Amino acid sequence: MLAGVLLLIFLPPLVAKDLCKDSQDGFKVRLSIKTALGEEAYDWNESEMFLFRSTLAYAMRKETKNDTYDITNILVCNDTPRVSFMFVVTSPGQPDQLIPKEQVEKAVRENKHRINNAFLLSDMTLEFLGIPPTLSAPIIYDTEPWLIVFGVVIGAVAVGIVALLMSTVSKKRRAKEKAAGLSEEDEGIVKENGTALSSFGGKEGAYNQAFSNDDRFTKL
Repeated sequence: MLAGVLLLIFLPPLVAKDLCKDSQDGFKVRLSIKTALGEEAYDWNESEMFLFRSTLAYAMRKETKNDTYDITNILVCNDTPRVSFMFVVTSPGQPDQLIPKEQVEKAVRENKHRINNAFLLSDMTLEFLGIPPTLSAPIIYDTEPWLIVFGVVIGAVAVGIVALLMSTVSKKRRAKEKAAGLSEEDEGIVKENGTALSSFGGKEGAYNQAFSNDDRFTKL
């Protein structure tokens, strides 16, 4: 009778250990507490393990919408002082039946941020080997970044073209003004002793009365 009672007491933990060690549906967990927290790092002990199993049970409840999951469904084995261990999840109704690895992975991924927060760690310091780190939701912009860059480039090109056109027009205007000034000088718009030289243009000469009188007196 006593042997039967002892068997009932010790058999379930032994079976659980075997389920964990021999299972292909388990995941290895590795924690880097000192790396993450430095001098504020806490010791990993049975209370921390209890918290871990509780958070996993919570994740399974959220994923499966089944509130019968508890810490007895989270089996842990192969734990080391460097804070690494294996775990599997059993079915609430059938303790000897393991939950498929894919379902456990989905539960962990969907609730990884809650698990991280419980231990003050991140995806880099609380690793579920075989489960990729969770990714932040992509940032959605009202306007695509490439469209903004394209608009800036087109605007710069347009400003350059306008500046080039204005510079060309200005140069042509200065050239015309310079050419017009040279033309006026060629036409004789230069005055000497108050008389416009252009007034003599097209004539053979001007009659000077003084010289005419001198010639008359000479003949006498």
